[in-house]
Amino acid sequence: MSKKQGNFLKHYGSILLLLAGLIIGSVLGIFFGAKVELIKPLGDIFINLLFTVVVPLVFFAIASAIANVERGENFGKLITIMFLVFIGTELLAASLSLISAWWFPIHAELADKKIILESIEKKTIGDQITQLLTASDFFELLSRKSMLALIIFSILTGFGVLQSGDKGKPFKDFLNSGNEVLKNILAIIMKIAPLGLGAYFAVQVGTIGPKLFGTYRDAMLLYHGVCLVYFVIFFSLYAFLAGGFTAVKLYWQNNIVPSATAIGTCSSIATIPANLEAAKKMGIPEHIRNLVIPLGAPLHKDGSAISAVIKIATVFAMFHRPLAGVDVIVIALGISVVCSIVEGGIPNGGYIAELLVISVYGFPPEALPAVMIIGTLVDPVATVLNATGDTVVAMLIAKIIKPAKYVKVIG
Repeated sequence: MSKKQGNFLKHYGSILLLLAGLIIGSVLGIFFGAKVELIKPLGDIFINLLFTVVVPLVFFAIASAIANVERGENFGKLITIMFLVFIGTELLAASLSLISAWWFPIHAELADKKIILESIEKKTIGDQITQLLTASDFFELLSRKSMLALIIFSILTGFGVLQSGDKGKPFKDFLNSGNEVLKNILAIIMKIAPLGLGAYFAVQVGTIGPKLFGTYRDAMLLYHGVCLVYFVIFFSLYAFLAGGFTAVKLYWQNNIVPSATAIGTCSSIATIPANLEAAKKMGIPEHIRNLVIPLGAPLHKDGSAISAVIKIATVFAMFHRPLAGVDVIVIALGISVVCSIVEGGIPNGGYIAELLVISVYGFPPEALPAVMIIGTLVDPVATVLNATGDTVVAMLIAKIIKPAKYVKVIG
């Protein structure tokens, strides 16, 4: 084997194995259909391992990032810019989706399948916000369902270390050490990614695939068309704004594993480890990537913003209501941003968003199954945009915070 071939396998061997696993899984799903559920436990084991490492990894990554903030570093500026970029890209994604829905109207009829709403636990807005942002006991922070509460606690921990000065140095060293250990654990788990994600792909293709061109054909075609344009063109534009054509090339070279992990797991949270590794290869400073990537998973979801508008357009078509008017448009854009923030970053986490769409516009309960089905079918592609969008906005944020330094790094 030549030296050139050896270097190629060294840098791309894991990616080739992952792609091979996905291709084999897709073929199995096409030929065996629902029977491939027999190998679903292989995918579940891999996903469960990812989820077990995600919670401590997020804690150590965020807490250590804040604890290591350089003296004079304007942390408030970083947080402000980050949220402005998050909201800006979500609104842009929703606007593109809305314009596309006007150009290519959705034709849909009410589905016959209904859902019993009485079985759904109803909570006040205050209770939902409290549950979203906090946990009633420390052990509840250890669940991926409490990601926002964990992130808030991690931020507080990092600030606590900063305020402690020299007395907090041993704890700071512990956070740095824990961050390194968790990243190595992740590297070990990712060794079985081709097998685990391949099994997951097989099940998705074998079970969900045949439904893609059924009752919701127009909505699905429109959604995937908008996502493709946004994924290829707009993500490339964001990368270009961050660092020119060099940054565009750097982004796409390192976006394969995060994209495959996102579409295979349907979870932005499970993609955090792959995104952190990709962001490192993209030259994004550590204190920026360790904040933007974990925070972006639950708070920045361009794919969910697009799907929220598509759900709205579909329900409006079903009830023969025009998708027009300033109030309708403003509410649609507002819902898209809210949905992007409140969704949990876990598989099928859009349930809150779907209830929000129905309740805000005053549609009857019969509309709920439609948005639930659409939410299920678009989940894999939505997750790709949700997850991989975090790395490209991290590039933008790095450029805004320290433009000269970031351009020099990627150059």
